[in-house]
Amino acid sequence: MNYMRILIVEDDKDVRDFLKVSLASECFAVDVAEDGDAGFAMASSNDYDLIILDNILPNKLGCEVCSDLRKEGKGTPVLILSIRGAVEDKVQLLDSGADDYLSKPFSLDELLARVRAILRRPAAYQDEKLCLDNLSLDIPAQKVFRGENRVYLTRKEFALLEYLLKNRGKVMSRGNLIEHVWDMNADPMSNTVESHILNLRKKIDIGENRKLIHTVPGRGYKIDLEK
Repeated sequence: MNYMRILIVEDDKDVRDFLKVSLASECFAVDVAEDGDAGFAMASSNDYDLIILDNILPNKLGCEVCSDLRKEGKGTPVLILSIRGAVEDKVQLLDSGADDYLSKPFSLDELLARVRAILRRPAAYQDEKLCLDNLSLDIPAQKVFRGENRVYLTRKEFALLEYLLKNRGKVMSRGNLIEHVWDMNADPMSNTVESHILNLRKKIDIGENRKLIHTVPGRGYKIDLEK
């Protein structure tokens, strides 16, 4: 049983009712809002486990709702629904602070799979900075330092390092990293995890006496002071 609370912000009544019934049947508690202003008011004044947010809304666009929630310090996971599937549109949605996006029309199975994937991710840390040894990761500023040296990472490298630090000392399998750092479209047969781990090692560990990123043969990767 889930007993988690989800907010749906969707102006199309048919879609809104369909999502509410479908998620309620999965044992979620569901609240609904019909426009961006109402959705923002409910999201900013209540604690939800997930917000499903249509992008094209009356009064306030979904990406604006998401961006304003992030400015208020709300870290509630957001899944944005959009009829626009162009790469630049997806980038805009993710840059607004969304955790994932789903293009319309969508299947219920895919929506539920994405909901489950988002809810499996670790809860947001209260600390805005994650540290290990002389490595520090500042989440709001999106900055990484090893000692006094600034380390420049790509967005995906930053996300991978953040996830490893939030799970310090735990072995993260390749599949686990793909599921939580990449999206459902990632090719599980590619070497994307290995290449990103290699790049992180080059940027984080090379030249340092103490190595932090470790391979656990046959199991995956972890970040810790010792193997």
